[in-house]
Amino acid sequence: MSRTRVVVVGDVGLDVCCRLRAPIAVGDDTPARITSHPGGAGANTAAGLARLGVEVDLIARVGDDEAGRAAATELGGLGVRCRFVVDPTLPTCRVIVIVDGAGGRTMVSDRGANAVLRPADIALPTGPGHLHLSGYVLLDHRSRAAGRAALARAARAGWTTSVDPQTAAGVAAVGATDFLDWVRGVDVLLPNDAELAALGGPVAVLQVAGALAVTHGRGGASWHSGGTALRVPVDRVADIDSTGAGDAFDAGFLAAWLDGAAPADALAAGVRAGTAAADAAGARDARA
Repeated sequence: MSRTRVVVVGDVGLDVCCRLRAPIAVGDDTPARITSHPGGAGANTAAGLARLGVEVDLIARVGDDEAGRAAATELGGLGVRCRFVVDPTLPTCRVIVIVDGAGGRTMVSDRGANAVLRPADIALPTGPGHLHLSGYVLLDHRSRAAGRAALARAARAGWTTSVDPQTAAGVAAVGATDFLDWVRGVDVLLPNDAELAALGGPVAVLQVAGALAVTHGRGGASWHSGGTALRVPVDRVADIDSTGAGDAFDAGFLAAWLDGAAPADALAAGVRAGTAAADAAGARDARA
């Protein structure tokens, strides 16, 4: 249980999950089981931190709609301080998540109000803390200034920081050089294998970040810092739905790392949290 207050800046949304019962028939009809779940990368990590006993605030922008109000109610019930700005025009984020028979997922996203998060929306509390930033905020040019402002304000306050790049395609679209410049000085970067490759690999990333905690899906997770590299395996493989597993890993890892755990123990905590999330439908595991 970390004693460090964490502020998460990231997306809040509603996931519409389509679990396929057959391969997609392009231009035709495909049977699926369709359910709705709370989502958003920032919200997923904040929820995971709260369940682990971490004092956590979530800064985000939502629409003036039922999805935004439901998100605030659900997250508040978990213990997350929801510091939401309600946008008068744009709706709360919605994401279509297509889950295949092996639990892999493909997402189609409309960031909605998240896309216009502004520097004025970012207000960090006084005192010591940790900032965790979802990469989606940086990857979208409309919200990028808010993400950069959050990192700059955390640095001035002497906080530790972490960033999850979130999507390899997004990193490739903006370019690794620019993304690495935006996250220069962060304590920990939390990519998966594809995102790390898009960023140019460990050597390139460690020129701007203090450490790397990399997720490998069914292959566990690894730590890179200076001349140190180590890997933690997955004890068991869950194939239900990998949506949100990376966000859950972030929560498990950060809760342990901020409480002083050694890198191997923090990785193991992250892997446990990610596995639990992949063991249930939707982005957030209610049993965590």
